[in-house]
This record gives sequence, C-alpha cells and structure tokens, in this order.
Amino acid sequence: MPHSLVLNLLPQSPITPHYLTGRHLHALFLTLVSSVDKLLGDHLHKSTADKAFTLSPLQMSKTNSPVRTKNGTKLQYSYLETMAAGTPCWWRISLLDDTLFNQLTELWLNLNPQQPWHLGPSDLFITSIQGTVQSTQPWANATSYKQLYESASDNERTINFSFCTPTAFRQGKFDTTLPTRECVFNSLLSRWNKYSGIEFNDIGIDSIFPSYLNIHTDIFPDSRGIFIGVVGEVNYRILGEIKPNQIKQINTLANFALYTGVGRKTPMGMGMLRRLDSEIGL
Repeated sequence: MPHSLVLNLLPQSPITPHYLTGRHLHALFLTLVSSVDKLLGDHLHKSTADKAFTLSPLQMSKTNSPVRTKNGTKLQYSYLETMAAGTPCWWRISLLDDTLFNQLTELWLNLNPQQPWHLGPSDLFITSIQGTVQSTQPWANATSYKQLYESASDNERTINFSFCTPTAFRQGKFDTTLPTRECVFNSLLSRWNKYSGIEFNDIGIDSIFPSYLNIHTDIFPDSRGIFIGVVGEVNYRILGEIKPNQIKQINTLANFALYTGVGRKTPMGMGMLRRLDSEIGL
C-alpha cells in the first residue's frame, strides 16, 4: 500500500542552503528510521537497489505552499538564502512498501512535537503528519494498490503530468532529460511490478504519444555537485486500437506516479510528478 505522508516542520535555528539539499534530507530520513529500527536504517543506508521510498525537497509553507494551477503544483528545489528559524515548512515522504510503513508505525504513533531532529547543525520539530487527502495539501494521500487499479479508468485516453522537480532518466552510462513515453512509463511500470503484487506484462506502451509539452531543463543542486533534469508539463494521449484493460493499466500507472515519482534520485527529491485533474490548455 503506497503512502504519501507530509511532515509539517518548524526549524528552531536557521538552515543554510547547503543543508537544504537532497543528501542532508536523505540523512534526516534515515535518522528518523533508525530512531525506531536501527537495523532497518542501516539497511536502507547501505542499499543501492531501487528504494521503497521517495523524498521531496523542503517546502516553506508561507511562501511556497502547494498551489494548484493549470501548470500543475509548484515546488521549490533550489535555495539561495538561509531559511530563518521559526519558518513553517513541510516535507513529503512517500513509502511504497507496507512493510516499511509498518516498521515505522511507532514513529508515526509516538510523535513528540517537542523532540528536536537534526538537519545538519539545525534543530527542527515535527509538529504534525498528514497522511490523507487534504484540500490545502494535495501531496498527502494513501490508498491500496488494489484500489489504485480498480479505480483507474479503462477509457480515459488523456494523461497530463506535471514534473514538479527536475527529472532525469538513466540510459546506459549516461542521463537523459527527455520525458519519452519509454522513460516515463517504464519507470512507473518497473516500480509498480516490484511493489504492488499486481504485475502488468503488456501495457501497450507503443500506443502512448506526447501531444503537448511545456518543459525546460533546470539544475537540481546537491551538496556533492549538481544534476540536470526536466520540469514542466507533458500531455500524453493513448491513440489507436488498444484493449480497455491496457488503458486501465496505463491510467493506473499514471495515478501511481504521485507516490513513486520517476527517473533517477527520487530518494533525494528529484523526479516528483503528479497527474493533473484537468486537461492542459493548448
């Protein structure tokens, strides 16, 4: 069962841009895990395989709350100034594996809003956790894989994606930023088949065509260097003769994108995307 959890945070001291990068947020997540299960934290730290969680960049609640527009949900991923102490902010953690969620139940149930956690040298409090749909927080949600599949349309042929943080895909030894149907939907398919227990064998990927693009590349900063990825909006259409079950599977994957993201370094904040409810105006 995938979960998209939003942690509301309150820093107690200033956080410099250096510590707002994916590497340090990844370390914070492992600290949270290790606080309830050190062996699991060590395992996640050492694992180089596709990981069962994703993380977002830190978002300032007042100046950069999630806003629905026809161009998607804007997120901040580059920071030029220090985040001041007392700035309300939020952080999305998605978990793709029930086992991982259950192992962290003690953390969610025994949250102490007065316990400081460390992001670099800065202390911060976790004031609350949102795990279900919120009118003011579209990144919080939870559902079962079965529900994702059963609720997906078998006749909807339009898929609108908003790439909210820079997204890149590994091809051989190098990266590509072009969100081709193969890159996007094979990434979703791989993670769906790994975690859902409902395997898709033939989704009809050859029937998916990009029909509208409003994208550009941008830099995703990291304390060890920089990465380049694509952000913006892409409209895909399912064309030609294709079975209703294949359409249903494609729509399932599109809805699954909220939880899993696509491409490289999703545990560091890259590759966050979401399906838009309404069609992008051409």
